Amino acid sequence: MVARVRTVAFQGIEVMDIDVQVQMSSGVVAFTVVGLPDKAVGESRERVRAALHALGLSLPAKRITVNMAPADVLKEGSHFDLPIALGLLTAMGVLPDEEMARYVALGELALDGALTPVAGVLPAAINAQANERGLICPAACGGEAVWAGEDLDVLAPPTLLALINHFKGSQVLTRPKPRMQEEPAQQPCLRDVKGNETAKRAVEVAAAGNHNLLMIGPPGSGKSMLAARLPGLLPPLDPAEALEVSMIHSVAGLLEEGRLIRHRPYRSPHQSASLPALVGGGTRGKPGEISLAHQGVLFLDELPEFPRQVLEALRQPLETGKAVVSRVNAHVTYPARVQLVAAMNPCRCGHLDDAALACGRAPKCAADYQSKISGPLFDRIDLHIDVPAVSPADLSLPPPAEGSAEVAARVAVARAVQAERYAAVSPGGRPVRTNADADGELLERVAAPDQPGRALLTEAAERLKLSARGYHRVMRVARTLADLEGTTGVRRMHVAEALSYRRIAPGR
Repeated sequence: MVARVRTVAFQGIEVMDIDVQVQMSSGVVAFTVVGLPDKAVGESRERVRAALHALGLSLPAKRITVNMAPADVLKEGSHFDLPIALGLLTAMGVLPDEEMARYVALGELALDGALTPVAGVLPAAINAQANERGLICPAACGGEAVWAGEDLDVLAPPTLLALINHFKGSQVLTRPKPRMQEEPAQQPCLRDVKGNETAKRAVEVAAAGNHNLLMIGPPGSGKSMLAARLPGLLPPLDPAEALEVSMIHSVAGLLEEGRLIRHRPYRSPHQSASLPALVGGGTRGKPGEISLAHQGVLFLDELPEFPRQVLEALRQPLETGKAVVSRVNAHVTYPARVQLVAAMNPCRCGHLDDAALACGRAPKCAADYQSKISGPLFDRIDLHIDVPAVSPADLSLPPPAEGSAEVAARVAVARAVQAERYAAVSPGGRPVRTNADADGELLERVAAPDQPGRALLTEAAERLKLSARGYHRVMRVARTLADLEGTTGVRRMHVAEALSYRRIAPGR
């Protein structure tokens, strides 16, 4: 007899069905795992053997072969421990074969038989729900699995013994309760930022339309403070977004205690981050920072200090909303629709505008420093603002009356207007939620300015040598400004303010 247990393998956030087949036959005593397993799967033999021994069970003195089909798909990860153990128990007659056929199983076994958390439970649960099967996973991941559907049969035992007792009828495993991410204790408030009213306005516009933002200013001018306060202005994730973001974090093994993410991610990698760390990759094609920030904010501080090849690799994900990781043995695509927020000094010394502090190479040092960022990457950023140093007079003033709560309320109204506008529009199957997502004929329909605004935009595009991408990004920002003001159409004043946020290349 061949015992079968279903499990899964992952390619990005996509799930592949895997059939674990266990056969016990006469012959030389051996325990072999085949089907293109990696080292972690190969080592599962010892973990399974020890876990069964902890239960008082010994493997029979037979030739045991475990095959994981399809055999040409690489099997990676420790979550194959549990399906292999269940296949052995079924082949030994401990568990009923007909019950195992109803479930998808994944989990890692400790040597004492306990089940430890594994990555990817949420997408595995969604796949099981789609195939009308139940799911068996570790207890620590149960709160994550039940989000796949109310009618999904989820068994989340703490140990292998508890699972056996459940199928024997001597113990009942209750359905886990769904878990959600806890509210942060305290969000940074815009009231802490004194001065720089123009920069605050740009941050509000960026939050309202999900636009990319670049802040240029001397050290200590408040660029990082403004970026840290942007997530507090954004609305929470809607259910579809929360599920998508949580799936990425689940595959990466970053879903803490199986809690569903409901706040927009904020990722701030260090300048030393490698290309695989930022875009994704590695031996297992894991998601990078740009995918972990999906539907949230990716903050790159000291932008020119990142390696050039790393920054250039961001160009395609910023345009398409997808990070494609291509390797010899894997071709994986992760969602990567992020709001890029970057900060940089105007030059290496940072004091270009202050003759008393600037270095002797100014202004040539500014051109050399900013040339580390390519024109195409600059072109993908909607808002470029200067953040000047805060004067001592501003620092001595009392905190401003308006904080993050007041700005977030305006942002929420603007986002609601956009959600209603794009509710029935999904070009190419991709949902449009904000003005930053609008493109092509849809953008022309919703963001076309009035006649004076069109004339100003055309003239500015010629004088500033705007690319087609830059032209359309001005239209998106102008549409967001109109939404913040509560007007139906885009006017000349909205186009003028949107143009003021465009970067003027040196020499123009």
